Amino acid sequence: MTTSLNGVRPTIGWIGLGKMGTPIVRNLLKAGFDVTVFDVDTQRIAELGAEGAKPATSVAGLCASASIIVSIIPDDAVLLKIALGDGGIVAHAAVGAIYVDMSTVSPAASVRVRDAARERGMAYIGAPVSGSTVLAEKGQLTVFASGPHDAYERVRPMFEALSAKQYYVGDDQQARYLKLAINHLVGSTAVLLGEALTLGRKGGLDWVQMLDVIGDSVVASPLVKYKLDPLRQRNFAPAFSSRQMLKDMSLVVDAGEHAGVPMAAAALVRDQFSVYASGDGAELDFFSIVRAVEAAAHLQGVGHDSDAQTSR
Repeated sequence: MTTSLNGVRPTIGWIGLGKMGTPIVRNLLKAGFDVTVFDVDTQRIAELGAEGAKPATSVAGLCASASIIVSIIPDDAVLLKIALGDGGIVAHAAVGAIYVDMSTVSPAASVRVRDAARERGMAYIGAPVSGSTVLAEKGQLTVFASGPHDAYERVRPMFEALSAKQYYVGDDQQARYLKLAINHLVGSTAVLLGEALTLGRKGGLDWVQMLDVIGDSVVASPLVKYKLDPLRQRNFAPAFSSRQMLKDMSLVVDAGEHAGVPMAAAALVRDQFSVYASGDGAELDFFSIVRAVEAAAHLQGVGHDSDAQTSR
């Protein structure tokens, strides 16, 4: 795999060193990229600085040295701040720079950033990722990218260093819609499985045996298979929290309403996560929503639920 863009080794400015950003940067460093990093948590900057990344003290400072600027941040508000604020990317990046945002955000917020980047003479790529923190560590994420095709080709070597699969899906906001469509299916699967498992328990089925059979059935998607062992153990340590899923399902519903698409099922799933994430399930894995369904059905947890609930 090449680590150059058009024959020139790029300098990447990376903003956001959370659960996904940190392992991704490590993989870029291993692949030979020059990476300058910024985060509001200076300890995270220091940790990656010790591993070869160059520290930046501000977004503006990071932009001064980077031909490719990448962000992976929590939500629309942070995206708009770091992209469009006075000290942000659009104000300080060089004309001709490429800005890649890999966050899960709304198409509406992404369009605002795209328009501002265009006015500045920058290319803007929306490239949300799919996969767990474990896959991020292994460099096996999936990237959905959309934006100007020539800019995508220039940053594709970077995507190849951090992911196992890359999909270019269009020249505008298609990647945002694809990410939300997939997240709709993911969040809904957790609720559907919670209801199905609770129905089975009410009917006298053994918890582990029921999961074993589901794992051998036609509904055993890669997601379901991935969650079988944690469910067997009632281990709800968060790979992706219920609070995070509430945010994503809210984005799904809002995007559907904006596009004129009825989102009745998505709204039901969002509302269930809204209630659940307002209590002690907020920071548990989103598949722990089975606990809420069980409670509504007047069922106690299975096995060592009390231990699992505090494993965060």
